[in-house]
Amino acid sequence: MLISLCAWMLMMGSAASPGESHVQVRDFGTTAAGQKAVLYTLKGKDGIEVELTNFGATLVSLKVLDRKGTPGDVVLGYDNVEGYERGKAYIGATVGRYANRIANGKFALADVTYTLAKNNGDNSLHGGVKGFNSVIWQAEEISTDASTGVQFEYLSRDGEEGYPGNLDAKVTYTLAGDELRIAYDVTTDRKTVQNLTNHSYFNLTGKADHDILSHELMLTGERFTPVDATLIPTGELRPVQGTPFDFRKPTPIGARINQDDEQLKLGRGYDHNWVLGESGKMKLAARVYEPVSGRVLEVSTTEPGVQFYTGNFLDGSEHGKHGQAYARRTAFCLETQHYPDSPNHPQFPSTVLNPRQHYRSETILKFSTR
Repeated sequence: MLISLCAWMLMMGSAASPGESHVQVRDFGTTAAGQKAVLYTLKGKDGIEVELTNFGATLVSLKVLDRKGTPGDVVLGYDNVEGYERGKAYIGATVGRYANRIANGKFALADVTYTLAKNNGDNSLHGGVKGFNSVIWQAEEISTDASTGVQFEYLSRDGEEGYPGNLDAKVTYTLAGDELRIAYDVTTDRKTVQNLTNHSYFNLTGKADHDILSHELMLTGERFTPVDATLIPTGELRPVQGTPFDFRKPTPIGARINQDDEQLKLGRGYDHNWVLGESGKMKLAARVYEPVSGRVLEVSTTEPGVQFYTGNFLDGSEHGKHGQAYARRTAFCLETQHYPDSPNHPQFPSTVLNPRQHYRSETILKFSTR
C-alpha cells in the first residue's frame, strides 16, 4: 500500500518530527468494513488550507481567506468517514468509473453490450452502486519545496459495477500558492470507458446555511447539452444565447433559476453540462464571485465540459460538518468532465480508453478576492 511515511508513523502511534513532512496526517475514523480512513491536511502560503481523505479520494475542507483576511471553509463535507459512508450526494468525492449518467445502464463497445448497475432510476450514475467515491484509495505524499500534495490511487477490477478492464486511476491534489490543482492519470488493460471528476459543493460565503443564489457566475461555454426527463442528454448542443443558460457575462446564479423554462424544470434548477471546447487544452471554464465575502473562484480545465449543478436535490436530510443540515441551493458544483452519456452518443467527445494509453486531465481551482 502506498502511503506517506508520516501517515505510517501516525498509525503506529508515533509522531513525525517537525519539518519531516509538508502534509499533516490524522485518523479520520473506521469504515463499516473495518478499514482505516486518514485525513491529510495541506497548508499553503496564501492562507489556503486543504483537507483530503483516502476514502473516495475526497476533498473534505477548503479554507480560503475573504477580503478582510478571515478564513472560511468554502466546501461542504462531513466530520468523519462515517458521514461520507452515509451520505448520498457524493459530497467532495472523486466520482467514477464514469461520472454523471449513462442511459439505461448500458453502452456498447467493440460490438459488445455492457450492462451497468442502475442506481438512478433506469440510469447508472457516478459509477454505480459502489463507485470510486465509496472505496479506500492508496495514498502517497508528493510534496516539493514549491508545493504540497497527495496522490491517491485505486485499481478498479475488471467487471466492477459492470465495466470492462482493470482500470488504474490516480488522482493528485497539489496546493501551490493560490491554486489547488487536481490531476487525473488513468490506464487500462482492456478497452473501456472512463470519466472522472471531483464532486465538491461550493459556497463562497463560507457559511453552509446561506444559499448561493447571489453568487455571480461566469461560464465560458457558448452551448450546453439539453436533457430529457431522466436528465440524459438528448444529443443536441444548444446555444446558450437567449436562454437562462447564458452566463457568458457575470450573472447572479438566482437571477433566472426559477424562470418558466423546460430545461430548468427538468433539472429543478441548473443541472446541465456546458460545452467548453477542445479536450486536452487548458482553458477557463468558470469564474464565481461572492459579493459579501469578496471571494473569487476560477475554474480552468483540460476537460471538454463542465456540469453546473445548483444543489437542487439537497433537501436538509444530509447533515454535514458540525451537524449542519445541507438545504436546497446552499451550494453549487462545477464538475469538469466529458459529457454525460458519451458512450451512447458517438458525436460527443470520446471517453473510450484503450490498453497502453494514458488518459491525463487536470483541473485548476484558483482563489482570490476583490
